[in-house]
Amino acid sequence: MAEFEFDGDKAKESFQKIVKNMRLIILIVVGLVIILSSVFTIEAEEVGVITRLGEYDRTVEPGLNFKIPFAEAVYKVPVERQQKQEFGFRTTSVGVQSTFSKRGAEDESLMLTGDLNLADVEWVVQYRVDNPYNYLFKVRDPEMTLRDIAEAGMRQIVGDRTVNEVLTVGRSEIAGKLKVLIQEIANEYHLGLKIDQVVLQDVTPPNPVKAAFNAVNEAQQEKETLINQAKSNYNKVIPKARGQAQETIQKAEGYATERVNNSEGEVARFNELYKEYVKAPEVTKSRIYLETMQEVIPKLGDKIITDDQGQNVLPLLQLGTKSSQNK
Repeated sequence: MAEFEFDGDKAKESFQKIVKNMRLIILIVVGLVIILSSVFTIEAEEVGVITRLGEYDRTVEPGLNFKIPFAEAVYKVPVERQQKQEFGFRTTSVGVQSTFSKRGAEDESLMLTGDLNLADVEWVVQYRVDNPYNYLFKVRDPEMTLRDIAEAGMRQIVGDRTVNEVLTVGRSEIAGKLKVLIQEIANEYHLGLKIDQVVLQDVTPPNPVKAAFNAVNEAQQEKETLINQAKSNYNKVIPKARGQAQETIQKAEGYATERVNNSEGEVARFNELYKEYVKAPEVTKSRIYLETMQEVIPKLGDKIITDDQGQNVLPLLQLGTKSSQNK
């Protein structure tokens, strides 16, 4: 049986090498940890907010940056990315044909209008982070605060309008006023958010009364159609009637002028005859008589002229007329 001899010097030397190697490995690991924890990258659409021992220190731009390991912490804030919050619905899948669901969001979209009717209002608030410091440190939960502000603002604006305004002509005005209101309150609360846009996705009556609302809308549309048709007929008939009335008035005025002129001419002729009559009554009477007979006799048919006693009869023919030529 072989005998085992223990060499203490060699064992001690081996142990020292192992300890030395372990120290080197530990130093390398610690160095790597320090390097890795002090170097970080900020993406193009982000900024980095650095705190030192929990207190804000500085804000760094996109790219490769450094910090003090273990003493400083980094919060990456997407300042260039447009974010959105949905009210009254949730997007379940995004694609060519996105799908949506109202499950769990019915209460936030049901609004009471100023005329005590109900409207189901779905809208989207699009926003960006414009002040990373305020966004991180001024309000505990800026996203939820923004959501509460948007819902309260929508209820306030819808409550000041009738249901017809909310469903039809007032949609763009509601969206514009809500954007301004949210921004004002966000600035007052120092949320660090900028509201880009408010979009009303869909505004409808609640499902239980949707059929009645549709019937009312159809009746209103029919009313507007009839009113437009009546205005069209009015525009066709009234100007024509006014033109005819004006034409009749002008004809009457012309006829009146003609009668006045004729009357004035006859008066002037009578006055001239009267002047001649005053000068020579017998001659004037004979002249008037002869002129009258000259005008009247050709209009008669066959004529018979007698003397005062009716004894001598003289038939006169219409010589030179068609009737006398035929005879």
